[in-house]
Amino acid sequence: MMHNLKVAICIFSYFLCFQYVKAQNSVTTIKISAISGMQFDLVRFSVKPNEQIKIVLNNMDDMSHNFLITKPGKRLDIVNAALKLEERGPRLNYIPASPDVLWSVSVIPANQSTSLSFTSPSVPGAYPYVCTIPGHGFIMYGVMYVSTDGILPNIVTDLNIPPSRRVEKLLSINSNSSMDHEKITLQAQHPYESVSPYLYRIFMEDAGPAAIAVSLPNDLSYCWDAGTCRFRYAWSGGFVDNTQIWKGHANVNAKIVGAIFYRDNTLYPILVGKPEQVPLIEFRGYSLVNSYPEFHYTVNDIDVFELIIPRDDGKGLIRKFRIPEAKDDVWFTCNTESASVEYEVSAGTWVNGKLKLSADEAKSFSVNMLNYSLVYNNRKKK
Repeated sequence: MMHNLKVAICIFSYFLCFQYVKAQNSVTTIKISAISGMQFDLVRFSVKPNEQIKIVLNNMDDMSHNFLITKPGKRLDIVNAALKLEERGPRLNYIPASPDVLWSVSVIPANQSTSLSFTSPSVPGAYPYVCTIPGHGFIMYGVMYVSTDGILPNIVTDLNIPPSRRVEKLLSINSNSSMDHEKITLQAQHPYESVSPYLYRIFMEDAGPAAIAVSLPNDLSYCWDAGTCRFRYAWSGGFVDNTQIWKGHANVNAKIVGAIFYRDNTLYPILVGKPEQVPLIEFRGYSLVNSYPEFHYTVNDIDVFELIIPRDDGKGLIRKFRIPEAKDDVWFTCNTESASVEYEVSAGTWVNGKLKLSADEAKSFSVNMLNYSLVYNNRKKK
């Protein structure tokens, strides 16, 4: 009897051990590292529906990063929602409260690791993962494919991964608990090819938390404040150094590379109706016109569109405005008292330092700003 009991206990123990090993082996482990150049070494992998997943995250970069998995097609929405957290961002780990965020990991400091466990979605599809620290989310992302067959799309045409990774030699392989992943380590001094014009939504000096830095051709750049809906200043010689922000430091601004040549000191560049009336301003976003951002905002519920481009000779800027639904006089204000800037306008009449435009003239007009400091600097270089 005792012998039979011992045998039964051994069999039961073996069964429990087998079940434990089976349970352990049923978890698919994915290893992903954040590497230099603001990118993940693994930009795509495939899992089956309702599969137990464990993602091991290793931050090999010198910057801090977080990690979010979103619903299909929601990556950019979450990236923009994280930017709108503004000063609350560091406290919330740049993770917006949204039903489109399926799983998330708080900010991981440099040279640290963590893990995330979950059951993969039951619905097949492309589930993006992304770092949403300001400046990261538009370029640092990848995708988890959920499918029954595990077949990945052609990497060259895979729009769910960064453009720089859409080459055959970076082809990732399907994942399972015992398979290594083909990975890549790229050394990048800049997160993407810096061909102007391009922009960052980032913290800038002398601007609100909703600042937008825009790099223009001819080594010109400017800061536009989405909070107050106005052009703040412009500089020449370089763009911005975002190192301290990308490293996850709180309460820091992007560092201007170059020298500021123009500051706009007007509180309300566009006034509708009576020029002495304080307007109601609201930012509506921006769209790209030949890669240049055209800002859209309202002044007393009247739509205003503003596009800023460089002069062809690199000696200043041209501000193009569209107010298609204007019904009253429109006033444009600027630094007319500055001797270093010469203004040439396409329409309107100057009245006491303000440009007055009729409703028809305001539908489309431009302000060409020749800056003599740039004229002098260009001559000095020659």
